[in-house]
Amino acid sequence: MDIATSVLQAIGNTPLVQLRKVVPPGHARVLVKVEGANPTGSMKDRMAIAVIERAESDGRLAPGGTVVEYTGGSTGTSLALVCATKGYRIRIVTSDAFSREKRDHMRALGAELTEVPSQDGRITKELIEKMIELARRMSEEPGTFFSDQLGSVDAAAGYYPLGEEIWSQTGGKVDVFVQSVGTGHSLHGASAALRRHTANLHVVAVEPAESPVLSGRKPGAHRIEGIGMGFIPPLWNGGLADEIMSVSTEEAESMARELASQEGLFAGTSSGANVVAAMRMAKRLGPGRTVVTLLVDSGLKYLSTELYTRAR
Repeated sequence: MDIATSVLQAIGNTPLVQLRKVVPPGHARVLVKVEGANPTGSMKDRMAIAVIERAESDGRLAPGGTVVEYTGGSTGTSLALVCATKGYRIRIVTSDAFSREKRDHMRALGAELTEVPSQDGRITKELIEKMIELARRMSEEPGTFFSDQLGSVDAAAGYYPLGEEIWSQTGGKVDVFVQSVGTGHSLHGASAALRRHTANLHVVAVEPAESPVLSGRKPGAHRIEGIGMGFIPPLWNGGLADEIMSVSTEEAESMARELASQEGLFAGTSSGANVVAAMRMAKRLGPGRTVVTLLVDSGLKYLSTELYTRAR
């Protein structure tokens, strides 16, 4: 048995599971990468270690330094894990719009939180902009590294191994890759890795129907944590996505509940959105094809939210 010398070595190599019960007959095969198996229960662990280690290597983050980030929770939790392991102070700007579990998890890992009040727990463009500006001001203090998830040119590299894992686990049989867009880094990194193997890959970007800015429409409020910032991410490369699909909060929440009750796969709302879009593609393609998407995080991050309190 291999023994990891650090929890950071447990990041990645997550299971790929075929959906059996929620996919109707006559559809393509739908596979989900269970990213909740990462140490903090999120795919963001992959990004966090890449961003911190690249900052260490080029001197932007010095020993004893402080990391600052704005986040809905999963990025902050992942960065807090890496910082706890490596001995860095971390300061997080977040909001009550995001689940209590995520905020408690960040604190448990040693993060210092500043919370920006939301309007009725909704995620809006204005809220995200306030969080970013506050984090930017914090980052001006000496000895601080601003990881700046939206503007990080290092983040996508953390998802290259994700694409390679998908290719290996499917035996090279993947026709469509579906991923929801927050920063856009996971879609960029994973699809770039997959396209090294097949130029015919069809990539679908998913966004909230209530805030379809990637589709050129107006921003709005929604409850799909981690995606739909209300503006186009600064490093978004629309040329990497062949198609953009909009999924409503209601559809995403309903699918997340179905995944839990029918497949035993416990995930968050953006994961539900991913599967809704993947099912649309599976219906379009029909048997003999393969659609892969991500269950981006664990449902344990959302137990106190409407996603699962309404299911009781």
